[in-house]
Amino acid sequence: MEQRRKALGKGLEQLFNNEAFNIDEFEKSIVESTSKEDVVLVNLNELRSNPYQPRKVFDPEKLEELTSSIKQYGVIEPIIVKKSIKGYEIVAGERRSLAARKAGLEVIPAIVREFTDDEMMSIAILENIQREDLNIIEEAMAYKNMIDAMHLTQEELAKKVGKSRSHITNILGILKLPKIVQDKVMSNEISMGHARALSKLEDDNEVLNMTDAIIKDGMSVRELETMISEGSFAKKVNIKKKEAKDPKHVYIQRVMREKIGTLVKVNNKNIVIPFDSDKDLERILEILGVDVNLD
Repeated sequence: MEQRRKALGKGLEQLFNNEAFNIDEFEKSIVESTSKEDVVLVNLNELRSNPYQPRKVFDPEKLEELTSSIKQYGVIEPIIVKKSIKGYEIVAGERRSLAARKAGLEVIPAIVREFTDDEMMSIAILENIQREDLNIIEEAMAYKNMIDAMHLTQEELAKKVGKSRSHITNILGILKLPKIVQDKVMSNEISMGHARALSKLEDDNEVLNMTDAIIKDGMSVRELETMISEGSFAKKVNIKKKEAKDPKHVYIQRVMREKIGTLVKVNNKNIVIPFDSDKDLERILEILGVDVNLD
């Protein structure tokens, strides 16, 4: 382990141990600690994506700009790869490798290093998040994957990716939306603000009706939030409520959902807080300040 860490470059151990990990500092540390003699040319056909790469679609315009740059100047900064059983896995620089292939290159300069699965996941996700490349659904899935694979709380994840805990909670809440609504977020038919407001609703049918109205009427996020808070949308589209709810309970539900990030229900002198897994339960208890040893 010690030998492997030394091979990563001076200071890289500290980068991984820090709560906040900066991808630019990471790449800079790797490049600066690597001599020109250690930069190798790797055949593009031997490369495959980081298995933890959250990005599924790359912006074609940005990719074309990078392709044109590579045609003119070549690949300025080497990519970082990990040796695998067959060829190499890309650790950082997937867009560069795609652009190099589009530019007609057969090889690309690369720095070969070793990484654990957790490090591969952190690097792939943070490269996209910190460089603002992920769409909101990809970002949400990336966070969920990190929480599940690395056994992180939302607070720990927030520190690691340099975001607020409320941002993490809001983003993860979008994964509770129906798949068809998530697809409309992916295609930019509705915005992140719309999705965040819709994620506070319980009824999927109401979510779907509201989504249609957003697209059809060009409803702004503010208008949507007002309709949700006033409960006026259900009347507009003739959705019958099962029972009248105490306004105080509705308000408490909304406040608790904002804090906890899950669909809290307050009725019949009960407060119901659902959770998806033991890890999600630990997260909720942590937010509520309840210290319970679940081991």
